[in-house]
Amino acid sequence: MAKVFGEKFSKRDLGRFVGSLSQVAGTKLYELLEGKGRGIRAVDFWTGSGFQFTLLLDRAMDISQAFYRGRSLCWRSSTGDVHPHFFEPEGFGWLRDFFGGLLTTCGLTYIGSPCEDGGEKLGLHGRISHIPAEKVKINEEWEGEEYILSAEGQMRETTVFGENLLLKRKISTKMGESRVWIYDTVENEGYRESPLMILYHINIGFPAVFGGSRLISPTLEVKPRDEEAAEGKEAYYKFTDPIPNFKEKVYYHEMRGDASGIVRCALVNDNLEKEGFGVYINYKKEELPRFIEWKMMGEGDYVVGMEPANCLVEGRAKEREEGTLQFIQPGQIKKFELEIGVLSSRKEIEDFENLIEKR
Repeated sequence: MAKVFGEKFSKRDLGRFVGSLSQVAGTKLYELLEGKGRGIRAVDFWTGSGFQFTLLLDRAMDISQAFYRGRSLCWRSSTGDVHPHFFEPEGFGWLRDFFGGLLTTCGLTYIGSPCEDGGEKLGLHGRISHIPAEKVKINEEWEGEEYILSAEGQMRETTVFGENLLLKRKISTKMGESRVWIYDTVENEGYRESPLMILYHINIGFPAVFGGSRLISPTLEVKPRDEEAAEGKEAYYKFTDPIPNFKEKVYYHEMRGDASGIVRCALVNDNLEKEGFGVYINYKKEELPRFIEWKMMGEGDYVVGMEPANCLVEGRAKEREEGTLQFIQPGQIKKFELEIGVLSSRKEIEDFENLIEKR
């Protein structure tokens, strides 16, 4: 049964109270009309719990905005939502339309620092977030006594004489829930081996990020990416108010999965309005063995990235050199599943922390 506004409702009972279920939960498909975002197809989701988010269909179905009862769950950059026509693949041009958001997908054949690999010049973080979705389906339907909201689509990263990778994505949530599920499959539809690099850039911002906020994670070991991150490494899980001229710090975590292989971590503000507030993620370590923390305490650029991945972020050439570059064979399919949700009280934060500590 769907639980909304503190009450449980069956399908038939809820129908007695509303003319349309959109009064409680639903989706809305529309197109952005102004500025650099003009022409982007977007879908709003709302669940009846106060949880709502926006998918950008023309940006690989990534999650742009997300809120819980008026509180943003994510950091939004100064670029705003930018149409993929403006993509600058060279060097650090990717940053000119990095909207931040709850999810920006990086990959599929390269991520990380710009480099040259096998004679190919590669920019930052790949192409997939700039590929529009095709064969899109938006669904609202009852499955038994649960009302499911979902969007499905596919994005193809391909080139003549090169890779032909198909990402099929399903984003779903439920009436009464404050979480979203991401189901991805990547299939090599070409006839040659291809590098496969994927990273889920989950960007948490104010008010979950605030002076005194912290990262809760089953970290076994943490390594700084460089000398900048090495300074203050012991405070990798602590966050401050914005700092002028702050330089980003990146940490590589070795995470411990639970008995089912699930890694659970969260970014929490224990003291927000005396209630506590945070955002958590769950993912499978077997699918995404790496975890990157992006700690950016700058003014305006005030964000913490929780980033499950199958690689690090120093570029494809470095992964190849280290012998850690992953490949996908012709006809092979790789699956990736994640859950992103809200921790809306101190009790929920404590329960989540206890769940990690007991594993």
